[in-house]
Amino acid sequence: MTTDKTSTAVINPEAAKGADTAVDPRLLVREQGFGGYLTEFKRKMRGGDLGSIPVIIGLVIICVVFQTLNSEFLSAKNISDIAVTMVATGMMAVGIIFVLLLGEIDLSVGSVSGVSGAVVAVLSVTHGLNEWLAVLVAIVSGAVIGAVHGFFFARIGAPAFAVTLAGLLFWLGLMLQLLGDTGTINLDSDGVVGKLTTYYFTDVAAAYGLAAVAVIAFFLSAFLDSRRREAAGVPSRPLTDIVVRTAVLAVFGFAAAYMFNQYRGLPLALVLFLVVLVGTDFLLRRTSYGRKIFALGGSVEASRRAGINVTAIRVSVFAIAGTFAAIGGLFWASKIAAVNQGSGTGDLLMNVIAAAVIGGTSLFGGRGRTWNALLGVMVIVSIQYGLSLEGIKTPVQYMITGGVLLATVVIDSVTRRTQKTAGRA
Repeated sequence: MTTDKTSTAVINPEAAKGADTAVDPRLLVREQGFGGYLTEFKRKMRGGDLGSIPVIIGLVIICVVFQTLNSEFLSAKNISDIAVTMVATGMMAVGIIFVLLLGEIDLSVGSVSGVSGAVVAVLSVTHGLNEWLAVLVAIVSGAVIGAVHGFFFARIGAPAFAVTLAGLLFWLGLMLQLLGDTGTINLDSDGVVGKLTTYYFTDVAAAYGLAAVAVIAFFLSAFLDSRRREAAGVPSRPLTDIVVRTAVLAVFGFAAAYMFNQYRGLPLALVLFLVVLVGTDFLLRRTSYGRKIFALGGSVEASRRAGINVTAIRVSVFAIAGTFAAIGGLFWASKIAAVNQGSGTGDLLMNVIAAAVIGGTSLFGGRGRTWNALLGVMVIVSIQYGLSLEGIKTPVQYMITGGVLLATVVIDSVTRRTQKTAGRA
């Protein structure tokens, strides 16, 4: 973090002209107003720090194109369906982001999600165990499975790719074994798992209330953070900047609430997903544990020299990935009200990884946020629904999604190279 004296000198337009020196955007906005935004934007573009700009532009293009082709794309029903469908993949993508921040990969999340659904189905339906307890056992099982993968990777030293590839096969086999000869176990659509994707808060106050709470919480968080930074004598965002950001959030939040209320109301699945995003974002950005994950993704040796327990962090991260894989499996089981031999297979693993990467998480480690899961999964599911509305067949959907993923990886690689050239990586 630069000092006020240094920063003031840097933001002088004449002195900073043509320079790529990193400047805290809060100082630019405070000193230059709207011009500060433009100055900071140009600096980021030169330094390759694109952030979420590409995926946001992509989402806008997707909406414009598919709405032009079919007026039903932005209908209340389709938006609600997209919101519910994206939660299962999004939950799993949150766990993958933790692993990607280390610069590693977990190929087993699809199979772990299938095992999770099978555990719930066997315990609650076949053996009559209380469904809440069955759900708890399934989630804990996912955490234990992830920890086992982490142990072989962090303690034994086996490559994460090989360990989780073996896990993909092993847990897939276990899922098929649990399901038995029939291969399918139907779930109670009115049960705990069934309601994960079928329950809606029909009162219009629920959607608008959630939007209001989100806007107020965002404003208070930003305002109080700014006050703390001011008191500490470090750069802080001016009030006008906070107000503008809050207003933009309010527009999108209340627009979404309006659309949900035009159909069946606020989906429970989306509420749970947003709670997870807020909680995991806080964990990564506001706790020492989160900072250790980023540090480890930046340099293992430097982290070890700094006294970070590398083994413990790695094992815990894979346990988190397993936990969210299990949670995602419950949402997939809820979506079809059953668990079958296809659970956790197909293109699920590809979509989970793609959601994290497309959303902005780097494959090289050390850069990303759990909110990237929301942006990435919105892109993937929107493309799938848009193509389905046009009657495009599944093979073509695979090719298009693969093309989007390749483009994202290319952008990530180019961005990383640009940042190295600019001395920022």
